[in-house]
Amino acid sequence: MPDAPNILYFHIDNLGLGELGCFGGGILRGANTTRIDSFAGEGLKLSHFVVEPQCTPTRSALMTGRYPIRSGNHTIALGGNAGGIVAWEETIGDILSRAGYATACYGKWHIGAEDGRWPTDHGFDEWYGPPRTYDECLWPDDPWYDGERDGYAYMYEGTKADGVKAILDQQLTKKLKGEVDAEYDRRAKNFMHRSVADGKPFFLYHNHSLMHFPMVARQEFRGKSSNGEWGDCLLQLDHDFGSLLDELEELDIVENTIVILAGDNGPEDHLLGRGTAGFFDGSYFSSAEGGIRTPCLIRWPGRIPVRESNEMVHVTDMFTTLVRWSGAEIPTDRLIDGCDQRDFFTGEEKSNREGCMVWLNDELHAVKWSQFKINFKRQQHFHDPEMPLGFARITNLLEDPKEREAVNQTHVRWWVMQHAHRIIRNFDDSVKSEALIPPGSAIDHVPERTNA
Repeated sequence: MPDAPNILYFHIDNLGLGELGCFGGGILRGANTTRIDSFAGEGLKLSHFVVEPQCTPTRSALMTGRYPIRSGNHTIALGGNAGGIVAWEETIGDILSRAGYATACYGKWHIGAEDGRWPTDHGFDEWYGPPRTYDECLWPDDPWYDGERDGYAYMYEGTKADGVKAILDQQLTKKLKGEVDAEYDRRAKNFMHRSVADGKPFFLYHNHSLMHFPMVARQEFRGKSSNGEWGDCLLQLDHDFGSLLDELEELDIVENTIVILAGDNGPEDHLLGRGTAGFFDGSYFSSAEGGIRTPCLIRWPGRIPVRESNEMVHVTDMFTTLVRWSGAEIPTDRLIDGCDQRDFFTGEEKSNREGCMVWLNDELHAVKWSQFKINFKRQQHFHDPEMPLGFARITNLLEDPKEREAVNQTHVRWWVMQHAHRIIRNFDDSVKSEALIPPGSAIDHVPERTNA
């Protein structure tokens, strides 16, 4: 497949829309993100990229092109939780691997932590990362925690051929968390070199550990920002992304490589690493706009023109678009929620998506349509209470981006509800044709499908 594009998806943990300089952060957050800001001027900058409110749901949606409510991955996977994606699910890794791509995943997978659910069980040739997420590095600091009894978290690695195993001399500690991105970088560069040498297109799913708490910067970045360790970590993130871009230059494959930089949900809310949604309000684990909008930048020289757009794109669209760009086919034996955005990304004015649904856990909180958001429930920040609304709240996000007004005082916009209800009806009809996969389902679970 000499003409198939390479794909580098640089996934950033808990990245608020107000962190990067190109989205209004940068020096206002104490760290000048020069490499990412420069990259933003080389392709498409999406200001309306919609993800899920939590890590696991977004990663499931990206990998499968399906709302996570369909796959039973609509809430974060914590230590001790069963579940993850079932074997029946088809990931980008599965599809691109069959299409002849070399595939690698580095960093957090977070949609299955047992044999049968690892990245290497879903199309990736190799993987290195934590079994779940990074706050487990704080377990040993808890005086009530007994590692011998309660179990330690380790880094894992494996290949499609040999399976996955824990690396027992790499316990997930705060120290390791601060150093692990350098190892992801080393492995990613090695993988790209091998793929180029073998003449194979590659899909590199690179999951950076930042900006997930605890904020621990590598030694060379400590004290380099004006915002303490948080700012030092933002500088490190910017450097690490730039390092991969430099490697593409070194390999002389820039022109035929699609590079996507995107967050997985809104900003951190814990004081250990609190971020900001910038122009919007909210945090991860909330249905506020700041919890579900995150930066997204896409570069493909000669194919994607340089511009910014506020047209809506949902994370599931990345599945469909990347699979199509690779020359592979979208599965037809399951429901796919992702839209094909190739025409939009390469210059069309309008996105191929008019709206989407916003779940928090298994509750439908809102429907987005155009620049409107119709909330049935409201939660602005992670630690705020969830509030059912007596009447749906309709917000024009161009007028009220921070969703402050309970009642719009200039127009009575109940006409917008017809669009929300149409999106809901279409989803409800789809569930009649393919049942939702319950959370915690066995690996061999297959959803019931009808011709309805």
